[in-house]
Amino acid sequence: MNTARFHAHLLELIRRTSAFLPPDVSEVIDAHRALEQAGSKANLALELVAQNIGLAKRHSAPICQDTGTIGFFITTPVGFDQIELEELCEEAVAEATAKGYLRQNSVDSVTGHNTGNNLGPGSPIFHFHQHRADTVDIRLVLKGGGCENMSAQYSLPATLEGKRFDRDLEGVRSCILDAVWQAQGKGCGPGFLGVCVGSDRAGGYSVAKEQLLRLCDDTNPDPRLAELEARILDEANQLDIGPMGFSGKLTVGSCKITANNRLPASFFVSVA
Repeated sequence: MNTARFHAHLLELIRRTSAFLPPDVSEVIDAHRALEQAGSKANLALELVAQNIGLAKRHSAPICQDTGTIGFFITTPVGFDQIELEELCEEAVAEATAKGYLRQNSVDSVTGHNTGNNLGPGSPIFHFHQHRADTVDIRLVLKGGGCENMSAQYSLPATLEGKRFDRDLEGVRSCILDAVWQAQGKGCGPGFLGVCVGSDRAGGYSVAKEQLLRLCDDTNPDPRLAELEARILDEANQLDIGPMGFSGKLTVGSCKITANNRLPASFFVSVA
């Protein structure tokens, strides 16, 4: 492994993730700006978001003051030295923090001490996978505290707003919409949802977060989940929550759902 080259690429990945919004996300926001009523709070919120996106890109500065939890999703060839790669990622995170690409954001949960370099137990977070190809694929999610705090997990059957929902896709739909309603823009909306149906509690949250790496305009290979994604997008944007909870037409910019096998006794719906 050419460590110097890997380090440079990792540092650039962190800088771009912090300062640039992915093009597919920007396109969703731009398309919906035209639909909001001129002079409304929703229109103002999206206008400020657009200005902030432009300023961050021009000045190579973080889009948000909270650069969030640092989560690496890495796929390597069989036999690749993942320990060395993890160490390189940590070195790049420390340098990116020193350069101001990342906020000093890692705090000891017992003492409250800030490490100052975003390193410590569980920080950053690594999700390693292997494949039989010769490539190394590294993806990064910076997930701020606002949206992380509004993530939710449900266990079906469940009673929501006085109505019982069972272990089926209608129950899943109701859980997702309830999560959107409970958030009320507190997750720095508009929201982009990742959902895992099934798995265990820990796995469900992890897989739900990984769905945020999908493109906004992709199509779910499972037609049942594709239909549910489209329905959630339509119904969530009729809730009149709007960007930042200011009312308006853009509450959710995309919804990406996957399903993992589960125990017969458990049916979790995890929403990131």
